[in-house]
Amino acid sequence: MIRVSEINAKNIVNAADGRILGHISDLEIDPDGGKIRSIILPGAAKQGFFRKKELISIPWREVKKIGFDVILVESTGQNIPDFLIEKY
Repeated sequence: MIRVSEINAKNIVNAADGRILGHISDLEIDPDGGKIRSIILPGAAKQGFFRKKELISIPWREVKKIGFDVILVESTGQNIPDFLIEKY
């Protein structure tokens, strides 16, 4: 069994291209079935006085493997905007 606190500490890596996407900020759970629908990643803050962060949702079906240090997702990029990708 894995705890939510353990999942939040892991990096999210896109297996399709090896990019680090960040950390999970939240989970979307189906209240009827109790299953995870998607993982939520924080996005960039919008411009303006009251800045609100966008949230990026990656469907659970795209999560391929939960490892010791990382969670591998396989996304072709339609859910992942460029500003979320960490550049080195």
